[in-house]
Amino acid sequence: MDSRSTDCPPTVRAGRLAKAKQFEQAADTVLTLATEASDVADAYVTLCVHAGIAAADVICCARLGRYSRGESHHEATSLVASVDKVAARHLDTLLRLKTLAGYSHSAVGRERTLRAGRAMEALMAAALAAG
Repeated sequence: MDSRSTDCPPTVRAGRLAKAKQFEQAADTVLTLATEASDVADAYVTLCVHAGIAAADVICCARLGRYSRGESHHEATSLVASVDKVAARHLDTLLRLKTLAGYSHSAVGRERTLRAGRAMEALMAAALAAG
């Protein structure tokens, strides 16, 4: 295990799942209420990223009893990949969009917005399946 992971008791796992669901619901609501998807693309993608990170934590908690607590996206993705390579690819997709959506002056385009939504949905499904 990497040194930036920590134990995941049931309360943490349940809390991370609740946050993943909350971010997913908020992302869906933001997109649904927008007149144009492009008007809220950055906010939507940022919410997808947070939902995906929390969902990845749930997957790791369920399968390893640990989750990533470090700042390194590579470490988090590697930990997920140790139990689910497909989920790790989806997490990587979201993490690559994080800076663009949340910290850049550039807007997230339509294709990346769609990609973020698909990655979030896949991670949520994997987290729910993991329990």
